[in-house]
This record gives sequence, C-alpha cells and structure tokens, in this order.
Amino acid sequence: MSNNKQLKKKTLTGLIWSFVDLMANQGIQFIIMIILARLLVPEHFGLLGMIMIFVALSQTLVDSGFSQSLIREKTVSKLDYSTVFIFNIIFSIVIFLLIYFIAPLVSNFYNEPQITSILRVIGLVVFFQAISIVPKTILTRKVDFKAQAKASVISSISSGVIAIVMAYAGFGVWSLVFRIIIQKMIESFMLIYINRWIPTFKFSMSSFKRFFGFGWKLLVSSLIDTFYMNIYYVIIGKMYTTRDLGLYTNSRQLKDAINNGITQSIQRVTYPVLSSIQSKEAELKQGFKKLIKLTSYVFFPVMLGIAAIANSFLILLLGQKWEGAVFYFQLLCISSILFPLQAINLNILKVKGRSDLFLRLEIIKKVLVTIALLVTILLNLGVASFIVTAIITAHISLLINTYYSGKEIGYGTKEQIKDIFPAYLTSFLMAIVVYSLGLVLNTSLLLTVLIQVTTGVFIYIILSKISNKSALDDMINILRPLLLKVIKKK
Repeated sequence: MSNNKQLKKKTLTGLIWSFVDLMANQGIQFIIMIILARLLVPEHFGLLGMIMIFVALSQTLVDSGFSQSLIREKTVSKLDYSTVFIFNIIFSIVIFLLIYFIAPLVSNFYNEPQITSILRVIGLVVFFQAISIVPKTILTRKVDFKAQAKASVISSISSGVIAIVMAYAGFGVWSLVFRIIIQKMIESFMLIYINRWIPTFKFSMSSFKRFFGFGWKLLVSSLIDTFYMNIYYVIIGKMYTTRDLGLYTNSRQLKDAINNGITQSIQRVTYPVLSSIQSKEAELKQGFKKLIKLTSYVFFPVMLGIAAIANSFLILLLGQKWEGAVFYFQLLCISSILFPLQAINLNILKVKGRSDLFLRLEIIKKVLVTIALLVTILLNLGVASFIVTAIITAHISLLINTYYSGKEIGYGTKEQIKDIFPAYLTSFLMAIVVYSLGLVLNTSLLLTVLIQVTTGVFIYIILSKISNKSALDDMINILRPLLLKVIKKK
C-alpha cells in the first residue's frame, strides 16, 4: 500500500473514531445536561459559571503547550514523555495551591459565600488533568482515537450517573462540581491503563527546554484564548444576577456539547495528520482546501439548524423554567459556526512551526475583542449584547486567521471565503425557513421539532444541488463506503 493510501486510511480511521467519540461522548454529555437542568435550577448553574474561568485557565496552564510540542515531533523518546509528565504533576500541585488560596478573594468578588468551598474542591481536577496529558498525547500521535473514545465515554457515563443521583438527592451545585472532578479522574486513569504507559520518572532538562521552546508561545496563546472565551462568565456574573448567569451557562454548555465535540474532533485528527505531510506543499494545500469545504458544508447547517429550532427544541428538552435561555442559546449557536474553521487555520501555523505567529495573532485578535467588550460593558444592553459581540469578533478573527495561514500554504482569505460561502449562504437560508415554520406551526413541541428538522434537511440538500454540488458529492463519496460496510456486516 502506498504512503498516500496509508495516510488516507489512517486519517479516515482517525476521523471515524474521533466522530464516534463525538457522537457518544458529546451525546451522553448532552443527555446528562438535559436531566440535570430538569433537576436543578438556573441559580445552580450560575454558581458553577462563576468559577469556570479558573477551571479552564488552570487546565490550560497544566498542559503548558507540551502536548502540541510532543505531537509535532517526528520521534519522541520515553525520557521525553517522562520529563513532560513530571513537570505537569509538579506544576499541577502549584496551581492547586494557588487556587486554594485565592478562593476567598473570588468569593468576595462575586459576594457569594459558597464560591470558596466550590473552587477549592473543583481545583482537584487540575491534578487529574496533569496525569492524562502524556497518555492522551501518545494515543493522539498514533491517531488512535478508539482508545480515547472508550475512556471518554465510560468516564462521561459514570460521572453523569453520579451527578444525576446527587442532584436528585438535593446536593444542588455540588452535583455539577463532582461531575467534573469524577469525569476527569476516571478518564485519566483509564487512559493510562489502556495505553499501558508507565513513566520512568526521569527528568531531562534538554528535553524540557526543547519542548518548552516551542510550546510556551502556544501556552500563552491558549491562556489568552481561554481567558477571553471564559471572561463572559465573569462579566455576566458580576454585572447581572446568578439566575442570568445560570441561563447563559447552561445555554453555553448545551451548545458546547454540540459544537466543541465537532471542533475538537476535527482539530485533533487534522493536526497530527497535517504534521505528517508538512513538507509536501501541494498535498498539504489540497488536503487543507478539501477539509475547509467539507467542514463548512457539515457544520454550518448543523449549528444554524439547531438555532432555528431552539424555540421548540430547548423547551421540549429542558422544560418551561429555561424559556429565558432560548435566545441566548440561538445567539451562541450562531457565534460558534466559524470555530472549526478557526481551529483548522490555526493548526496550519502549528504544523509549520509558526508558534510565534500563532501568539501574535492571538494578541491582535484579543485586542479587538477587548475593545468590543469594553464598548458592550459601557452600553450595558444586557446579556445578549455580549453574545452579539462574540458573533462579530468571530467573523473578524476568521479573516485574520485565514490571511496569515493562507500565506503559509498559498490558500488565502479570498479563496477560503469563496469555498465556504455557498455553505454559509444555503445554511442561513435554510435556517430562516425552518425558524419561520416554527412560528406558524400550531402542533405539539415534539411534532414541531420533527417537521422543522425534516424540512431543514430537505431544503439544505436541494439548495446544495443548486449552489454547492461539489461539496454534496464529496460528502456522498465519504458516506457511501461507510454505509456499504455497515450493510455488508448485517
């Protein structure tokens, strides 16, 4: 078998198992969130939202950019893995102690006494994050997402069941806290067990300097991005009520259960695969171009379609007490449609070793976001205005990313926009029709959702045949062998 065919087979297998992980893990997460939302009240989710920025930043800090450095290397030794593992463990202890001591200050900032104990307990997740980085990286380098899917699915189910039992028993916000901790703990130990990896507990300063030399710029970039992705929790929690933050938090977590799985699935498969052909310019551009077109063709209608049916869909799933979250959820879905394209473009910079440019872009984009946020805070038009700001800045960020990544492989902003615009336009047209249909239908919530979804799929396929036939054909060519394989097994 030729190297090109082996690469295609490896990529397809990785994508299949990565999407299995997506469908199973994110599907489970979605179901668990629905059950918890029915058992709890928005205020419980608001309390969790107040400390999410600290959890996200601490997990990013523990990684320190080392996982991306390890994935990019052509050969990695046992000593390299052990060095990263030891550093991650020691650094996680330092971060936990920092979280423990700043917890009272955070509690005073929000004027919520419970935050001190919540933040101190949830800080334990940092240690489990540190344990999981190296074994997960080893599997990612092998494009082995089957093992990762097993770990994530089992940890999601286990932690979800425990959280649901706790919520039913009246533990409130603590059911959400322990769900996060237990999930990470089980996943970490399962990754070590599945991978059969044992650290040598030897530390090499030369290995550390080599990986940190590349990774520190990615770390700073990730910290900046994580901070800005979660700063909305802080602003909304400080400016508005705990209930307002709870509506926003649960809307975002439900959106993330759909959005993040797809984005991460594409990102974690494409990075090691694109890294393997980084020296083959023509092949790299061709693969990147096809990836951009297929991603936009699938992702745009999914997110905009969900936003279009949210009026019926969200109330059907969560109940009437979450009606106030519908508009937030719709805007959040729209704000996230470009995330996978952002991730793929940034992957090119990492593949090309341009971590310096990666960092510079993050700083430029976040300066723009800061200006937009300050204007939004001064205007004080409500929670929804912050999400509208995110939609605008996401589109500007894509223009910036595509300009610089395009210079690296000769596939710039103009060409990328030309490739994604048909899917962008047809998805919005489909969503408008589906949303309008929901306003005029006078049926049960379940029947309304079914009619909207069926209509949306039909309209999107028809519009694709008119304006985006090449992407539709590519998708059929990908799905046909998979369906035939399933049929043959039966």
